[in-house]
Amino acid sequence: MVGKNQIKQVRSLHQKKYRNQKNLFFVEGIKVVMELLNAGFVLEKLYATKANLALFYGHSVEEITAEELVKMSALRTPNGVLAVFQMPEKNSVPTEDWVVALDDVRDPGNLGTIIRLCDWYGIKNMVCSSNTVDCFNPKVLQATMGSIARVSVHYTELSTYLKDTKLPIYGTFIQGKSVYEMAWPTSGILVMGNEAHGISPEISALVTKQISIPQYGEQSAESLNVSTATGILLNELRRF
Repeated sequence: MVGKNQIKQVRSLHQKKYRNQKNLFFVEGIKVVMELLNAGFVLEKLYATKANLALFYGHSVEEITAEELVKMSALRTPNGVLAVFQMPEKNSVPTEDWVVALDDVRDPGNLGTIIRLCDWYGIKNMVCSSNTVDCFNPKVLQATMGSIARVSVHYTELSTYLKDTKLPIYGTFIQGKSVYEMAWPTSGILVMGNEAHGISPEISALVTKQISIPQYGEQSAESLNVSTATGILLNELRRF
C-alpha cells in the first residue's frame, strides 16, 4: 500500500516551485514512462496498478491501487502508470543545426505540441524565455507524447541568448517575407511568440530575418495558433 507521504510528495510536484526545489517531475501513462526510461532518465519512483506491473519487468516498481493513483494524478482519468524522474542536467545549447526559441508561450498544450513537432523534425534543442510555461508541467508532458525524452528545453534570459549568438535569427511577422520564398540556411534560430501578443518588441529588435506565412483564406481569420505556425515553418526549413 502506498503511504500518505508518497502521495503528498507526488502531489507537490504538480507545482513548479516544488519541482524545482526537489529537482523532480512526474509523468503518467505507459508510452511516456517507457520513452523516458529508454532515454536514460533517472528514475526516482515508479507506480503501476496490478494490471500494468508486468510491463516494467526489470525496473523497481511499486503496486498502487486505482484509488491511490487518483490522489496522485493530474489526469481526470488516470491510466494506470505514474513515474517520478530526476530532472536532466542541462548542457549549453549547441550552435549547429536549428534551435526553436519561444518568447513567452504560456499554454501548456502549445508548448507540448511544439516539443513534439521539434522531435518530428529533428530539432534537438529549444530555448525558452523565463516566462514560458514550464516544460515539466504535467499538461505539457502529456502533450509531448514522450517527445520530451529527445528534445532538450533550456530556460534563460532570451534577449541575452539572442544577443550572444552568431546564428541568424528568424521571427514571424505579418509584414515578413513569405516562408515559401525563403532560402533557408542549414542552421539558425526560429523565434515564436506569445499566443496573444506575438514576439515582444525587445525580441523583435534582435530578429535578423522577418518571415511570414501567407494567408489565403478570409481575412477574418486573425492569426494561426503558435504550434500550428511552428509546424508549417519547421516543415519548410527542413525541405532545404
